[in-house]
Amino acid sequence: MKKLFVLTFLLLGILSVQSYAQEAEELTEEEMVKYATMEAKVQAFIQEKQSTMEEMIKENEVIGGGARYNELKAAWGNEEKLSEIEATEEEKAAYNEIQNYIDSIGDEVKEYMTGLIKDQEVLGVATYNKVRRAMGADPSVKEKIDALVAEIKKDTATEQ
Repeated sequence: MKKLFVLTFLLLGILSVQSYAQEAEELTEEEMVKYATMEAKVQAFIQEKQSTMEEMIKENEVIGGGARYNELKAAWGNEEKLSEIEATEEEKAAYNEIQNYIDSIGDEVKEYMTGLIKDQEVLGVATYNKVRRAMGADPSVKEKIDALVAEIKKDTATEQ
């Protein structure tokens, strides 16, 4: 009787592992498209933030463009170097404002992406996790997702 119980227990364990593996493999085209759409939206959001940052640098009257910004960036944190390049207090304040914006981008992207993942209409947490597991288990899934993201971005660009 004990052997039957152990055998039954082992068989159930094997069946549950097999069913889990089958569930992980059964990734639908719709799920991949939803995931790719979320990725494309996040990439567009990042690009928008990066464009805003570039505009902030180029159009900042105090700093006067990218060349001076890069000088300040190279000297930042070293008072001697800032003195050598004759950085003014106004330039330091403008540079600091831009840096604060840049530092905030990571949190904004994380918040935006989390919102998309949690939104059942866009993706949903379960689908996100399922696709991530599939991509980790099978590199061809990642390639397919990357191709879908590229296609979605191309389609979006032609619509604008």
